[in-house]
This record gives sequence, structure tokens and C-alpha cells, in this order.
Amino acid sequence: QVQLVESGGGLVQAGGSLRLSCAASGRTFSSVGMGWFRQAPGKEREFVSAISWSGGSTYYAASVKGRFTISRDNAKNSVYLQMNSLKPEDTAVYYCAAKNQLTLTFDSWGQGTQVTVSS
Repeated sequence: QVQLVESGGGLVQAGGSLRLSCAASGRTFSSVGMGWFRQAPGKEREFVSAISWSGGSTYYAASVKGRFTISRDNAKNSVYLQMNSLKPEDTAVYYCAAKNQLTLTFDSWGQGTQVTVSS
């Protein structure tokens, strides 16, 4: 079982930046990767970005490529999401997730952090 805690959300104007953090604890050895998802009001949860612990590979949704950057600090068991050039459509609750090594699915989730981008 992996426990995840997100932080860093807030209110920002369009074009601004925010940096989200995700602190992981528990059975992190069972995780093969970490990811960020978001859910906007009235919309389904969508994939934002992911990063592998050992491979140094990163993945981004088309909607955030070139604007968001995912990174990790394994010594701190933390994952970050640097969000630049924010748009109103980025407004959502952002969730950190851990990928289970056995099922290869994201099955551990944080409580979420609110990101609001004003126009």
C-alpha cells in the first residue's frame, strides 16, 4: 500500500505557473512509476503526465506538452509537476497516482489538490 499526499495547488492567472508536489510513503518498492491525473468540473478524470522510477522516461498528454514538466526525487520519495503557461482549461483537481508493479495499473491515489486558473 502506497500513501500519497499532494500539495502546491492554488489560484493563478492565465499564463502563470504552479509547482505541484507529491510525497509518497509506504510500499513504494511496489511502484514502477508515478503519474498525475486531473478532473475538471463536469468532466471525466484524465491523464496528465507520468514518470518511471528507474528508466528516466516521461510521458505527457497532448494538451500539456511543452507547458508541463514532471520530475522526481527518489531520495525524498517525491514527484513534482511544474506547470507553466497555465490556461483556464487547466483548472481541475490534480491527483498524484502510483503504478502497481504487479497489476501495472495506477491503484494508489492522493487526496487531490485544487488548481484554479483565472482568465
